[in-house]
Amino acid sequence: MAGNGGEIQWCFSQVKGTIEEDITEADIISCVEFNNNGELLATGDKGGRVVIFQRDGKGNPQYSGARGEYNVYSTFQSHEPEFDYLKSLEIEEKINKIRWLKRSNPANFLLSTNDKTIKLWKVTERDKRPEGYNLKDDSGILRDPSSITTLRVPSFKPMELLIEASPRRIFANAHTYHINSISVNSDQETYLSADDLRINLWHLEVTNQSFNIVDIKPANMEELTEVITAAEFHPTECNLFVYSSSKGTIRLCDMREQALCDKHAKLFEEPEDPTNRSFFSEIISSISDVKFSHNGRYMVTRDYLSVKVWDLHMDSKPIETFQVHEFLRSKLCSLYENDCIFDKFECAWSGNDRHLMTGSYNNFFRMFDRDTKRDVTLEASRENTKPKTVLKPRKVCSGGKRKKEEISVDCLDFNRKILHSAWHPQENILAVAATNNLYLFSSKD
Repeated sequence: MAGNGGEIQWCFSQVKGTIEEDITEADIISCVEFNNNGELLATGDKGGRVVIFQRDGKGNPQYSGARGEYNVYSTFQSHEPEFDYLKSLEIEEKINKIRWLKRSNPANFLLSTNDKTIKLWKVTERDKRPEGYNLKDDSGILRDPSSITTLRVPSFKPMELLIEASPRRIFANAHTYHINSISVNSDQETYLSADDLRINLWHLEVTNQSFNIVDIKPANMEELTEVITAAEFHPTECNLFVYSSSKGTIRLCDMREQALCDKHAKLFEEPEDPTNRSFFSEIISSISDVKFSHNGRYMVTRDYLSVKVWDLHMDSKPIETFQVHEFLRSKLCSLYENDCIFDKFECAWSGNDRHLMTGSYNNFFRMFDRDTKRDVTLEASRENTKPKTVLKPRKVCSGGKRKKEEISVDCLDFNRKILHSAWHPQENILAVAATNNLYLFSSKD
């Protein structure tokens, strides 16, 4: 799984998307998600489309024992732009989140959401079609009933494989504010959806009713001090979920305690270091993503400058803190002016919960080894797109004399950023969204 003392050597595998310099806004990838066994990978974009990639069963014969590549399996329009006439607001078609359901029959199901509406999609394969109807001829035209003298039994004939995506449920009109998270419960029957001030609990079979389980909206909106930024169910305990806030706190809630989980079971918060206090402290402490580890014991949070690992048994401080791009601390003023300080980066766990990954600027992404405490910066770039090319570690120089292979912090491109990424649930395969391109990387061995 990993060479040289547990470190993973990452190699380029594939890249999807166009090379054109001028990027259409609609093509920008807004979420990436593997399904439960990693055989399918879904991306959503700002144009409201969902693209599903499927892994080939066959490896490439050029490389002995090579794993299968991911190829386009299905593409469909999930959401359309809408207009709320009551509030005179445009509702974007951009896909905010995709979540897969565990597979229980030949079909695959996934939830996708934009700012207001969540949809449950069924993705099915069809390779047979019925032929030999009594009331229709082969071209589908209705026959004259008087001309029918014998009854035929229709039969199924093979046809070219057809992938169909159909919306099975539409969950609408339950959120006043923009939806930022959806998370399927481990019972596979319910899921939560979170917006800036409320979290709702849904049953997958019921579209006209949801239960409000968290409401932090104050009676007077002038007293509003924080918003909900992310929420997720525990991977095995169906009664537990967490939600993070713009103040840098994470609240663990237990639905067994009461119907409205306004009183959290645990509050995870790290006391602020007074030496780093500045005008931007509250903005950069806002948590943009929270994810439970696969074993359910830990959770990882991402704020603007760091990644923190928390033990659910200890709420006083994180057990590990990794700096993502500490060299930007001196640049916060200009990052505030160009709005980059409000970028929401996601983070991901490896399948064995030992490694973490998250994005940065200049198409860099960061990898952290929790055992050795080592970290590495890698780049999603089209410069080296030969399969199995080992990615070279990148270094950023924040001052002093710059070495030859280092890049100066002033040369970083803040328009090229890795906000969305996913890690295969069982293997060392990374899916990294860089604007309108999807990069796939895999471990060398």
